[in-house]
Parts: sequence; structure tokens; C-alpha cells
Amino acid sequence: MTADNQQDPFALFDAWMAEATASESSDPNAMALATADAEGRPSVRMVLLKGVDPRGFVFYTNTESYKGGQLGANPNAGLCFHWKSLKRQIRIEGAVERVTETEADAYFQSRPRDSRIGAWASQQSRPLEGRWELEKRVAQFAAKFGIGEVPRPPHWTGFRVLPRRIEFWQDRPFRLHDRLLFERADDGTAAPYRWTTAKLYP
Repeated sequence: MTADNQQDPFALFDAWMAEATASESSDPNAMALATADAEGRPSVRMVLLKGVDPRGFVFYTNTESYKGGQLGANPNAGLCFHWKSLKRQIRIEGAVERVTETEADAYFQSRPRDSRIGAWASQQSRPLEGRWELEKRVAQFAAKFGIGEVPRPPHWTGFRVLPRRIEFWQDRPFRLHDRLLFERADDGTAAPYRWTTAKLYP
């Protein structure tokens, strides 16, 4: 953590992500996504970060999935990146909003064709009788779209976590770790955000 980026959590995140991309052998953009339902019952799973901008951190999913339902009922989330090779962790908490239709369309069209067909075929999080059932649906949608464009399903989009709290954790000997906390000093959604910083006991 250099003095140059200790006032800007996005700059520090970019620096750490660049190092993770160089050192992690698989999916440096993997992150644990924690959500909760309307009663506050939590759930967590791994997803992939697909974008970072001055307003937040973006991932994509089926809105009819388990996590999609929780995000609809309780639009708040937590993210956790852990890079074992670097002995580093970043935790992010904040409100969640959907990306724009334009953003969702653009990212969907950047995906491999088979992944786009899979987004139509998978009834994510619902009971599956057997693998053959999924393969049948994939074949049905592959035939439906033929060699033409595969449009984005209406139930598939992205979500942006608007951070109100970002913590950077760095392993140190004897469990005397470094912890740097950024907290939002404003309650708006327009970037650039204003931040306060604090060092935390390990």
C-alpha cells in the first residue's frame, strides 16, 4: 500500500488486481458474493468480477436465480477477494443496482456464443431432473437461434455494487496484519466518491 493510492480505494484495487492477475494461476477476478433475503438470511457463492468503474464493481447473473431473488428482495451485497499467492484480501460492502440495458447488452454480446445459448437454456437454481434435461434445452435453443444473433434473455443482466466500505488486508508475520479501511463520506451515487480512511487492529 503506497502513499500515492491510500486516498483512492479504486486506484489501490486496480494495483492489487494487476498484481493478482500476474500471480494467480486461475481466475484472479473470482470473488465471494454475499447476499441476504428480505429476512436477512445470508447466502454466499463465488462469482467473477466483470467490470470496475468509478461507481462500483460489476458482475452478471440470471435474475431468476437464487442470488437474483435475494438481490431483488434486499439490494445490498458483500464481496471478498482473496489472493493466496499474494496473501491479500479485499472486502467490499454496499448497495446494489442493476447495470443499464446498454451495458448488459454489450457484455452479453461479448460472451462466447455457447455461453449466450447457455444463458437461455439454464433455469438457474431450479431443480434439474438430469444432465440430459439441460443438454436437451441447450439443443433446443441452439436450433432456435440457428446461425443468427443470440439476444440477451430478459432475465439476464448485471449488478453493480456501490461500495460504502472497502477494506484492504495484507498478511504480516505473527498475525500482525495490515488493515486499511475506506468508508464513504457521502451518501450519493455519483462518482467520484469522498472517502475517509482508517487503519484497523488486525
